[in-house]
Amino acid sequence: MWLARGGPPLRPVILYEYRETRGAQHAKDILQGYNGYLQTDGYKGYDTAVAGNGNIIHVGCFAHARRKFFEASKVSSEVTTAEEGLRYIKWLYAIEAILRDRYEKKSGTEEEKRKMFTRVRQLCAWRPLKEFKEWLTKLKSEVPPSTQLGKAIEYSLGQWDKLVRYLESPFLTPDNNACENAIRPFVVGRKNWLFNKSPEGAKSSCGMYSLIQTAKQNGLVPFNYLTILFEKAPLASSPADWEKLLPWNIKA
Repeated sequence: MWLARGGPPLRPVILYEYRETRGAQHAKDILQGYNGYLQTDGYKGYDTAVAGNGNIIHVGCFAHARRKFFEASKVSSEVTTAEEGLRYIKWLYAIEAILRDRYEKKSGTEEEKRKMFTRVRQLCAWRPLKEFKEWLTKLKSEVPPSTQLGKAIEYSLGQWDKLVRYLESPFLTPDNNACENAIRPFVVGRKNWLFNKSPEGAKSSCGMYSLIQTAKQNGLVPFNYLTILFEKAPLASSPADWEKLLPWNIKA
């Protein structure tokens, strides 16, 4: 789950939350009061969590759609068609990379560059998206839904309205890989130490990972940040003192 508030990411924050199940109610509780974009994979629990919430704009993830076609490309009878689906997605990512590189180098205010980037991206992505959807729609009636390729087609069409929503904001990308990459160290570490011993241990781990990953997002080296934190925390005696120790208030 990747949250974007639709404004300049001046204070990027990554928060880890522990829950004993994947129930939709947990996501709904976490999102209580949130206003902005929510970029996720196709897990149905997220749809349930945001249902009826007009403050949240649900965005899909092309990386997860791509993964379905990649899995289908491993099936000998489906490889050619699956690779065609991968080419459409690659086309979209190529457009994204070229435009982001181009507009980062342009002169003008950040606001002007974002507006221009959004308009041009929508124009450039229109054709591959149109052709990709037509291709998916045609294949849906020809490919059994139980096959890997059928599952890839079903996933992409079922998520389509959310998948194309990244075009609405320059702060959004085609996927939530930033979120996936942020949780990867935690997942790898968990496999190494196997257990957190208790739910309380898992919650403590979430607190530490939230702090470290947020430091990274704000351009800090975790070791240096923690050194400063441990040196100054014993001297903090007020909310204002603790506020000064938050990652976005520490100079890189």
